[in-house]
Amino acid sequence: MSERLTQTPPGVRLGPLDLIADGDARNFVLEMKAGRFHGFAVRSGDTVAGYVDRCPHMGLPLAQQLDAYLTGEGGLIQCSWHGALFRIADGHCVGGPCVGATLTPWPLDVRDGAIYTG
Repeated sequence: MSERLTQTPPGVRLGPLDLIADGDARNFVLEMKAGRFHGFAVRSGDTVAGYVDRCPHMGLPLAQQLDAYLTGEGGLIQCSWHGALFRIADGHCVGGPCVGATLTPWPLDVRDGAIYTG
């Protein structure tokens, strides 16, 4: 079993920006020599916010269904296990069992219409 990583090298092209619908999220798994990285990105217009797919409450991945990271109206990130709610802009928990905790950021950039690790 490979180690679960919490960061990626910069400059890895994840795909075109339109891989993620505006106002939606997408899961990414990167297999690297050192292990496997699980993260997700949330798109807002021409920008993306990225986070390691691990809830600070219990260490579980946030989504139980593929790409289901956002609340119904899409305004917050939600952990589907225990209902923790996080702001998209900074990953800060604003509701649920880990209020005050923060998701681990995954630096992402958009260049030339594509998403890259930062």
